[in-house]
Amino acid sequence: MPELGKYAFEVVLAYGASIGLIAVLCGASVWRAKRVKTALRAVEARRDKS
Repeated sequence: MPELGKYAFEVVLAYGASIGLIAVLCGASVWRAKRVKTALRAVEARRDKS
């Protein structure tokens, strides 16, 4: 890791926050994709019964 001097804590905190936000966004995307897929299957099942 490069020497960050007196701003090391702030830089590491910013990296951590960025990685955390990216992880949350990826998790939310996967969660929403599963919900949409389930809803689409339900709609298609109703359509096929008709």
